[in-house]
Amino acid sequence: MQYIALLRGINVGGKNKVSMSDLKVCFEKAGFQSILTYINSGNVIFESEESDIVKLVNQCAGILQKEFGFPISVAVINVDNLQDALEHAPEWWGEDPDAKHNAIFVIPPATADEVTIEAGQIKPEYEKIHVHGEIIFWSAPLTTFSRTRWSKIVGTKAYQHITIRNANTTRKLLELAMSLK
Repeated sequence: MQYIALLRGINVGGKNKVSMSDLKVCFEKAGFQSILTYINSGNVIFESEESDIVKLVNQCAGILQKEFGFPISVAVINVDNLQDALEHAPEWWGEDPDAKHNAIFVIPPATADEVTIEAGQIKPEYEKIHVHGEIIFWSAPLTTFSRTRWSKIVGTKAYQHITIRNANTTRKLLELAMSLK
């Protein structure tokens, strides 16, 4: 099966540095196949025979800590599930160039429902969200971004259970994964 691992909190502000070449080697040593990394934020496309996402998350987190010496949270999504989610993304997500469009990936064992409850009710005059599976699609105009509920998620309990990718990165990851099939 084909998956994408989305590492959280690496290569941000000079902290928790992980080179993509080292990351690829780490996944190779763990026995994963068809490995491809994409941009410096820690995105790894790989194949595994394991079908249990929680087991894969734990396995990836374990190998990452062993290899790099610090804990790295990671979300893992089956490529077919990402494709399904993007096919069901709302029309408004990723389209307006004057807005931020993020895919918020929930890190198991947390759930999208738990994260949305913890983040609190959105401010519909400033932002939109749509949940599909364990992905939360979120958009907000750049002019009112600072007024949104989800812009203030940093530092909260919910923030510890997510990793975020913008719409372009999310779509590119699916495109790259599909090209490897």
